[in-house]
Amino acid sequence: MIPKGDCKISGRLIFPNFFILVSIFIIFLVKQLPAESHLPFTVHYPRIILKKIPFEIKIQPEMNFYRQNFQKTLSLVVTDNFSQKVIYSDSIRIDSLSTFPLSLPYLANDKIGETNLTIQWGEASRQISQHVLPTILSILPPLLAILLALITRQVILALFFGIWLGVTFIYDFNPLLGFLHTLDEYIVNALLSPDRISILIFSLVLGGMVGVISRSGGTQGIVQKLKVYAKSRRMGQLVTWAMGIIIFFDDYANTLIVGNTMRPLTDKLKISREKLSYFVDSTAAPVANIAIISTWIGYEISLINQSFSNLGITDNAYITFIKSIPYNFYPIYTIFFGFFVAYLLRDFGSMYRAERRARQSGTVLRDGAMPLSDLTASDMIADDHTPLRWYNALIPIGMVILAVIFGLIYTGYTKLAGSDISLEGKNWIQQISLIVGNANSFAVLMWASFLGSITAILLAIAQRILNIQQAMEAWVKGIRSMIMAAIILTCAWSIGSLCQELFTADYVIHLTQKFLTPHWLPLITFLTAAIISFATGTSWGTMAILMPIAIPLAFKFPLGQPGIDPSHATNLMLSTTAAVLAGATFGDHCSPISDTTIMSSMASGADHIDHVRTQLPYALTAALIACFLGYLPVGFGISDWWVLGFGILITFLVVRFIGKKTG
Repeated sequence: MIPKGDCKISGRLIFPNFFILVSIFIIFLVKQLPAESHLPFTVHYPRIILKKIPFEIKIQPEMNFYRQNFQKTLSLVVTDNFSQKVIYSDSIRIDSLSTFPLSLPYLANDKIGETNLTIQWGEASRQISQHVLPTILSILPPLLAILLALITRQVILALFFGIWLGVTFIYDFNPLLGFLHTLDEYIVNALLSPDRISILIFSLVLGGMVGVISRSGGTQGIVQKLKVYAKSRRMGQLVTWAMGIIIFFDDYANTLIVGNTMRPLTDKLKISREKLSYFVDSTAAPVANIAIISTWIGYEISLINQSFSNLGITDNAYITFIKSIPYNFYPIYTIFFGFFVAYLLRDFGSMYRAERRARQSGTVLRDGAMPLSDLTASDMIADDHTPLRWYNALIPIGMVILAVIFGLIYTGYTKLAGSDISLEGKNWIQQISLIVGNANSFAVLMWASFLGSITAILLAIAQRILNIQQAMEAWVKGIRSMIMAAIILTCAWSIGSLCQELFTADYVIHLTQKFLTPHWLPLITFLTAAIISFATGTSWGTMAILMPIAIPLAFKFPLGQPGIDPSHATNLMLSTTAAVLAGATFGDHCSPISDTTIMSSMASGADHIDHVRTQLPYALTAALIACFLGYLPVGFGISDWWVLGFGILITFLVVRFIGKKTG
C-alpha cells in the first residue's frame, strides 16, 4: 500500500510532466503546419492614415521575385477594395535593385474606418489593411499635452497622457491597450536607438562633471578671479554679466554659482537684488541654449535628429544646430540687452525704480520684500575650506571642448576614408565642412563628457580637495540632477514618433495651407513656443512638444511654393528650428513658474515677484525685437546676418534712448 503522503508527491510529479508532454505535442503540431508561402514583395505602409491626407507606400521586391522578373516590365496596380476603385496604375521595369524600394505617389483615402488595398504587381499580389482616422484626431495628442502642461504645470504627466491618447487612437480606441502599448512599445522603442542612448549618457555624464567642478570650487574660482576687476557699479554689473557668459555649460550651475558668489559684491556696490537676479537669469537659459557645449546641447540635437530621421533627412543634427545659432534671435538679443544695460548704466520701467532706490538709499531690497532663501547646498557650492581655483573648472571644460573638436575630426575623417568622397581639390573650409558633416557627433559628445568627468575627478583628487568617495558622490549628484531631463527626453522621443505616425505635421500643413504661407512660419513658431513656455515655465517640455511638428512643417511646407528657392527653403528650416529653441528659452528666462527663474531669485536673495516684475519688460522688449527684426524678415528671405546686425543695433538704441541713467 502506498502511503497517503506519497500520493501527494506523485501528484506533484504527474501534473508537471503532463504539461510538458502537452507542450511538446503542440510544438510538434505547429511544426507540421504548412509554412507561409514566400512573399513576392514587401510593402511598407502606415497602419494609420488620415482622411484625405496624402500618404506613401513603399514596395521592395524580394530576391526571387527580382531574379524571375529581371529586365521585365510589369504592371503595378493598387485597388481600393471598398470602392473597387483603382487609385494607382503604372508599368514598372525591373532593372536594378538600387531603384528600390519603389515609392508610390501619394495616395488619398476619404473613408473612415478599416480599409483594404490590393497591390497587384505582375502575377503577384498582396493585400494590406489600414485604419483611416478623422483628421482632427492627429492633432489631439500634442494639443492634450499642451493643455495639460498649462493646467497642471507637470510636463512629464502632460507628455505621457498625450502619448497615451495617440496610442489609444492607433489601437482601435481601446484605452487599456493604449496604456499598455504606450509603455511596452512607444516608451521602450524611444530608447532603442544607439544615438539616443549616446545623448542620454552624454547629458547625464556632463551633469556629473558639472557636479564635481562645482563641488571642488572650480566655477567659484573663476568668479573669484574676475572679482578683482569689479570696483565700480559699471564693472560690478559687467563682471556679473561676464560670469553668466563664462559659465555657459549649465543654466542651473550658472544661477546657483553666479548669484551666490556675486551677491556680496553687488550689495557692496549698491546694485539692487532685482538687477543681480536679472543678470543671473538672462545669462542662464539664453546662454546654455546657444552654447555649442552645454547640458542643453544633447537634448536639442536629439530632438532635431529625431525629426530628421522621421523625414529621411541625412543632415548632421549637430551641424544643423550650429548653423541655426545665427537665427536664435531671442537669446542673442537678450544677452546683448544685458550687456548694454550693464555698460550704459541705463534702465527703464520697474528696474529703473529699483536701481534708483539701491543707489540713493543703499537698500538692495525694497521695503517689505520677501527674498527667497539662498541656495547654498554643499553638493553645488564648495564649502568654506575648499580652495577656489579657477583652473579646476576651465581644464575639464577645455578637455570637453578639445575632445569634441578632435573627435569630430577623427570620426569624420575615418568615415570619409572609407567612402568614395575625396577631399582633394577642395579648400580648407570645404574640407572641414565635409569632415565635420560626416562625423559621428553623438559618439563624440559622449566621449567628451566622460573625458571631462575623469579630468575633473582627477584634478580634485590630485589636489586633495576631495577624496575619491567625495568626488564620486559629487559626480553622482550631478547625474541625479539630470534625471528629470532624461525622463522628459524619453517622453519627447515617444511623442515625436507618435506625431510622425499620426501625420500630425501633414495635417497641420493641410489645415493651414489655405491661409498661412511659409514666410510666416518662423514668426508663428516663435510666438507659439514663447506662449507655451511662459505658461508652463519649461523650455525642454516646449521643445519636446513643438519640435516634432515644426521641423516637418518647415521641411514640407515650402515644397512647390512659388517664390521660394532652395536657399530660402534652407533658411526657413534653420530659422523655424531656431524659433522653437528661442521661444522655449523665453519662458525659461522670465516665466514666474520657471525653475531657473525661481532659482535665480533664490541664489540672488531677491523677492521672486520683484524679480519677475522687473525682468519681464526687458524680456518682452527682446522678444519684440526678435519678432520684427528676426523671424519676420528672415521668413521673407532677408539674410539672417543683416537682420542680426540691425537687431543688435536696435537693442542698443532702445537701452540708450529709452533707458534712464542710474549710475
